[in-house]
Amino acid sequence: MTNTNTKETFADFKDFYTKAVEPLKKDNPSLIRLDGKLKGDTRIVFAYFEYDGKKWKVNADTHIDRLKMAFDELEKGNDPWVIKSLRDNKGLYLAIKGQPVRNAKLSIFA
Repeated sequence: MTNTNTKETFADFKDFYTKAVEPLKKDNPSLIRLDGKLKGDTRIVFAYFEYDGKKWKVNADTHIDRLKMAFDELEKGNDPWVIKSLRDNKGLYLAIKGQPVRNAKLSIFA
């Protein structure tokens, strides 16, 4: 018996948000983070989506309100993302344009 832990990959952020985040929040309105916890870091992947020719992983410790903020900007016709390099320059992450880097509560990596 094989146990696979593959996470779904969505075509884009809008698809990810409407098919994975909105139903989760609707079923669990009190959730703050995708993993249901209140604090702590995790490297557990919630899902993936495609953006700018890359596959981005969304960690489960990402705050739902930050995803909603990005989704709302997208719905207005704005690209909510800025691609930044990790401190060691060995990877990339997405940040919401105009949001502070510290305490971003958003964990999306390429």
